[in-house]
Amino acid sequence: MGGQGDRSDISLEWIKGQLSGFADLEYRTLQTSDDETELLYVKSVTDGQAIGRAIIAPYYEMDNSEAYYRYLACSPGSHTEVDRKQALELVLAGGVCVQKDGRLIICEVPKAQSAGVRETITESVSQGPSDALSEDLEVNMNLIRRRYQSAQLKMETAVIGNVSRTKTAILYDESRVDHKVLAELKDRLDALQLDILQAAGELEKYLCGDKIRIFPKTIVTERPDRVVFNLAEGKVVIMLDTTGYAVILPVIFNDFFTAMDDKIHLPIAGRFLKLLRIIGVIMTLWLPALYVAFTSYNPEIVRVQIALLIAGSRATVPYPSFVEVLIMLLMMEFLTEASLRLPKAIGPTATTVGGLILGQAATEAGLVGNIMIILVSAVAISNFMIPLNMMSFSIRVLKYFFILASATAGLVGVVCCLVGFTMYLCSQRSFGQPYFKLFVLDSLGTDNRKRGGSK
Repeated sequence: MGGQGDRSDISLEWIKGQLSGFADLEYRTLQTSDDETELLYVKSVTDGQAIGRAIIAPYYEMDNSEAYYRYLACSPGSHTEVDRKQALELVLAGGVCVQKDGRLIICEVPKAQSAGVRETITESVSQGPSDALSEDLEVNMNLIRRRYQSAQLKMETAVIGNVSRTKTAILYDESRVDHKVLAELKDRLDALQLDILQAAGELEKYLCGDKIRIFPKTIVTERPDRVVFNLAEGKVVIMLDTTGYAVILPVIFNDFFTAMDDKIHLPIAGRFLKLLRIIGVIMTLWLPALYVAFTSYNPEIVRVQIALLIAGSRATVPYPSFVEVLIMLLMMEFLTEASLRLPKAIGPTATTVGGLILGQAATEAGLVGNIMIILVSAVAISNFMIPLNMMSFSIRVLKYFFILASATAGLVGVVCCLVGFTMYLCSQRSFGQPYFKLFVLDSLGTDNRKRGGSK
């Protein structure tokens, strides 16, 4: 609690100064012929209809200004004696500051947004919040500010697109953000020359600038809790009107393998699940390439029993292992793409039945070996363990480079491809920040947040 000195010098102007940088900060002046009252509130977390009904309408209905003050002071959820900390907390939680004749009253008029909020689709979790970002920017700001009630959370607005005129909000914690990253982002946004902007992924493509790249350098997410977590890490978030996704930057390679319920599980369980995802990525990249290498180039590396088992399963296959792997992987890609495009009512059933029939028929016809069916299934399952779709798509494409290198030079090609892509990752930057920080200790991240830097 603050002392009396903290209370005596609280004014609407002081609160307005503390919340500078809030693009959704609303200031109104109510006037009659002989009286004036000032209002200040954060539009995204307050109920506009309730303000008009309970605060603005009575002002014009009551002739006596002193009666209006007593009416507000006696209203449920009103506060007349607060210190500075309490005043900021009340405003950030949905309070309306009413200043009349030098006296300040804060009335609680919070808005809990439920209309237009859907459940997550692409980033499901076993525990934790299930609400997703909406296509309405004001609704999204309500979801974020209810979770991040800090005066340091700044919001700046911009309009992108000469034709679409898409409203854009830039969010960051002023005390934690890397201001060099923020300045670089603003420069890139100012340099954009677009007619139409309709999706967050489209903005990500234009911001990063590299025409030929395989890995995403920003996170596109639909989860408000992921947005809040990254704001606390000192990162910058861009939200667009008309789309239910946000862009987070800068990011590191390790961020794409973190699910939000990892923070909810016990530490050992959370790290184990993250390890499983990394193993899944390794299986997706290496299993098909190693199958080609061991079958066609380096069978002496594996045990004799395994080599004979692979040779026996391929006894009727009429073409090289490289072609066999490509045929089955492409068929799996066709099924995955079809499952996304078919209506939800029949998509999962059609693709499951199609996969079973194709796999069994191809094996019985001698077009592929039994081991190849197991390998492709393992690759398909492990690829979907990645929590964020953009990295999942990148890994799906990347495995074909490893297969090509394996078909060209066997195991040596796989190793050379691995070294090449590791060097490529080490050379990448996300808005000036090193991209390939593979493993970062939690203690280092905590120290960095205390310094106000990005992870």
